[in-house]
Amino acid sequence: MQENKKKPNPIDTHVGSRVRLRRTMLGMSQEKLGEALGITFQQVQKYEKGSNRIGASRLQNIADVLKVPVSYFFEDAPGSAATPRGGLEENGTDYVVDFLSTAEGLQLNRAFVRIADPKVRKRVIDLVRSLADSHDDPQKS
Repeated sequence: MQENKKKPNPIDTHVGSRVRLRRTMLGMSQEKLGEALGITFQQVQKYEKGSNRIGASRLQNIADVLKVPVSYFFEDAPGSAATPRGGLEENGTDYVVDFLSTAEGLQLNRAFVRIADPKVRKRVIDLVRSLADSHDDPQKS
């Protein structure tokens, strides 16, 4: 038996994940984005999964609705010549996008950016690192 399902292009998957990341960062539902674009939330889901490609004019509309430049969707894209800005591991896994796509990641990010004092931010980072280190090595506790 042959399977006709084609695997999505890695660029389509990446662009879709960036759409999802930005949408969730804005607290916008798939339904609201779909309404703003004149499409169904199911179509938004397919775009976000990368199973449906986003055409150029539609991508421009999405960028306008999500208030980002079109280039945002291609940042850290697999195989791009651009230097990664961080968040990419050597194996190409974009763990920042994965993390910010979770409820905990979004909550932590939203709270963290509201901390105005850079010294407090550094202390929060140090705290999280020490908690992660102690979790990795229970003998350190």
